[in-house]
Amino acid sequence: MHPLKPATDRAHDVLHAERSSLDAIFQPRSIAVVGATEAPNSVGRTLLWNLIGNPFGGTVYPVNPKRSSVLGIRAYPTVADLPEKVDLAVVVTPAPAVPGVIGQCADAGVKAAIVISAGFKEMGPDGAALERQVLAEARRGRMRLIGPNCLGVMNPLTGLNATFAAGMARPGNVAFLSQSGALLTAILDWSQKELVGFSGFVSTGSMLDVGWGDLIDYFGSDPRTQSILIYMESIGDARAFLSAAREVALSKPIIVIKAGRTEQAAKAAASHTGSLTGSDEVLNAAFRRSGVLRVQNIADLFYMAEVLAKQPRPRGPRLTIVTNAGGPGVLATDALIEAGGQLAPLADTTITAFNELLPPHWSHNNPVDILGDAGPDRYAKALEIAAADPNSDGMLVILTPQDMTDATLTAEALKKHAKIEGKPVLASWMGGPTTQAGVAILNTAGIPTFDFPDTAARAFHYMWRYTYHLRGLYETPMLDDETDHLDRATADAVISGASAAGITLLDEFDSKRLLSAYGIPTVRTAVARTHDEALTAAASIGYPVVLKLYSKTITHKSDVDGVRLNLQNADAVLSAFDGIEAAVRQKSGPGHFQGVTVQSMVKTIDGYELIVGSSIDPQFGPVLLFGTGGTLVEVFKDRALGLPPLNATLARRMMEQTRILTALKGVRGRKPIDLLALEQLLVRFGQLVIEQPWIKEIDINPLVASPDGLVALDARVVLHHNSTPPDRLPRPAIRPYPRQYASPWTMKDGTPVVIRPIRPEDEPLLVRFHQTLSDRSVQLRYFHAMKLSARTAHDRLTRVCFNDYDREIALVAERSDVETGLREILGVARLSKVPHSSEGEFALLISDQWQNRGLGRELLSRILRIARDEKLGRVTADIMRENTEMQRVCEKVGFTLTADLEEGVVRAAIQL
Repeated sequence: MHPLKPATDRAHDVLHAERSSLDAIFQPRSIAVVGATEAPNSVGRTLLWNLIGNPFGGTVYPVNPKRSSVLGIRAYPTVADLPEKVDLAVVVTPAPAVPGVIGQCADAGVKAAIVISAGFKEMGPDGAALERQVLAEARRGRMRLIGPNCLGVMNPLTGLNATFAAGMARPGNVAFLSQSGALLTAILDWSQKELVGFSGFVSTGSMLDVGWGDLIDYFGSDPRTQSILIYMESIGDARAFLSAAREVALSKPIIVIKAGRTEQAAKAAASHTGSLTGSDEVLNAAFRRSGVLRVQNIADLFYMAEVLAKQPRPRGPRLTIVTNAGGPGVLATDALIEAGGQLAPLADTTITAFNELLPPHWSHNNPVDILGDAGPDRYAKALEIAAADPNSDGMLVILTPQDMTDATLTAEALKKHAKIEGKPVLASWMGGPTTQAGVAILNTAGIPTFDFPDTAARAFHYMWRYTYHLRGLYETPMLDDETDHLDRATADAVISGASAAGITLLDEFDSKRLLSAYGIPTVRTAVARTHDEALTAAASIGYPVVLKLYSKTITHKSDVDGVRLNLQNADAVLSAFDGIEAAVRQKSGPGHFQGVTVQSMVKTIDGYELIVGSSIDPQFGPVLLFGTGGTLVEVFKDRALGLPPLNATLARRMMEQTRILTALKGVRGRKPIDLLALEQLLVRFGQLVIEQPWIKEIDINPLVASPDGLVALDARVVLHHNSTPPDRLPRPAIRPYPRQYASPWTMKDGTPVVIRPIRPEDEPLLVRFHQTLSDRSVQLRYFHAMKLSARTAHDRLTRVCFNDYDREIALVAERSDVETGLREILGVARLSKVPHSSEGEFALLISDQWQNRGLGRELLSRILRIARDEKLGRVTADIMRENTEMQRVCEKVGFTLTADLEEGVVRAAIQL
């Protein structure tokens, strides 16, 4: 068995296929303007004029049934009357006519449309019905569509101006995408003054078809685009956005400003988690999870695009400030600290070097005030010393124009320090005309400049946040083997039993059974409906005990005085039972009391009360919450949100966002808790939320964390009503690990293996796997020789192991050594979807010593089963001509082989 070229190393082929589906919009060869007119100040006239006034290398056809020509160009009654099949239709007709126009375009084979027209869902139900008709016609013709209700699209690199804006954007390397057409025109006007250029300028409108995910994919694959800037009002298809952003963000910055603060997603929810989870917070969590940088104002969009293009990302949050005036340094410090950054503490060697360079009355601290008489040489040497400090992650140089200051020569002196590996250099040349020549020198050298130092300090912190989020995505997490040994059968039984009975609120006993099934420690609990049952349970558990209300209708026990603690004997238990019953009868009615639960009294004197929960966000589905718990949870609001599923790294990142983590590490002589165990609990909790989609809300409050361990004292689980259709249950925004594709298999020689989807934790195993490959296998796999160091580089393997299971899935065959217990990967197969199509590409690689044992055929057969599950219609691959063994395997599972003499490969294809 021999390998073939992988889809992951043929990314440009896949991306080209993806780009071609939108090339009809951004690189059309011919355009029809439906609704073109000569009426003064009309959208139809302006749009046609923009297209013919900015040559894009193609032909423009006006479509107007009432005119024989528009602006001197021959017009046609309908799209069907055009002399050729056009790539793009730009539609500016009234909204009621748009479905018919798109239908005509579909019949005429038009590949794409931009619908400028307004009057759709923003106008109410009738407009929404029109949108559905438009989409149905576009789908019928397999057309891509931007809009409706948009300004249009520009491609400044080709000269395409399919908008009704006044003016054309300058060419550049920034893609700017906006849901606001008015903002787009304002940015266009500003960019002309500031000489900012764009590789794409897109008004998305209602995003009926083409959404954020499509556009991020398109510009992510465009070699001329260095960064993607987004003005966002709504997320649209959350899963598509996150999938595309996670793929692109590692290579290109995606910078977003989100307008508006929506109402809390679960405002009316009864759970603590629901009341704490606001949709804007969820959006922040989604951005963190996908590597997107969110900024707070429009100027920062462009600042960060420039900074990230010119300077390396910092390795940490600590900034060193070098200034010739104390005040600006203090302002920069305030801005940095308020944003969440840190000043770099000066190392002893750094202070010694500064003492030798600077006058005696320098600041002797960070910010480093090198005094107002600092000349170019002092500035350059000070920056060199600061950059060498091991505590520093970046430098900000501030210059104020004083009598002794030469802003221009100082900028010249700093040019040689513009590129420092892993440490960005920013500058703030304050003032007016006297500093402008220096500003130009710094910008040309690649040192971003800012008018004010506080802005520069915030920019540095944005850089660190961007680095931090990306690092969290692609760190290799610790594997939690316990997620493979959960009691899912018990969990399924608890959920299905309650759902069958029409129960939406699990009682405490079943809630804790559910948690225990997922390895979350709970206290021993018994249900008691009578005095005698309560006494028997207390005696069995052992005093002291706790009694809590057992009710299938009351949400929070504390609301009805439904908890009694530290009961030392039988008399206390009987008194507590009667007290709870009386309180419930008085406050809620006798029908709400079904007894009590009895559990052991857990001492929390050395522990901390935490909350772990989940509720449903209308855009992102299940959202996880972690933070400080207890009865005052809504008051303290010390919490972090995250999107499931989690791994150990992502769980730790959630913990790091809370203030309680400092206490959990141990303070004032108190022992720390086991943070690794807490990480694993959060991972398993995320698994519970993902694998049990009938859960609507779930709280563990409090989860007591102490040096002795973790234990859930109380739990509340709300289910979706059993009348909910299964396909209408909220789905997670990030597709979870596809466990259904994991199963054992035995090779021809009797060797047992487990074939399963790849995981981020597999990176060390893949390193060892690559060490087993021969040069020939590598040559056939990658179509060229590739060094082991290149194949096993962390940056590469993270992309291989971190699958977005919506876009691709890799299967690995894993074997455990009987004698040592060590695990090893024997083979890898990958299926990559070709975006916006029903086609996929596969790749396969088997370790040399395990070839010719049937493993390749089995992996390929499983890849085809997955392709069918994913509703793909065709799977293909390119195989080297000399790889006859792989060709035979493909034929055995049903592929058709075709030789491509020009490319020198054999193309394998199968219709599913």
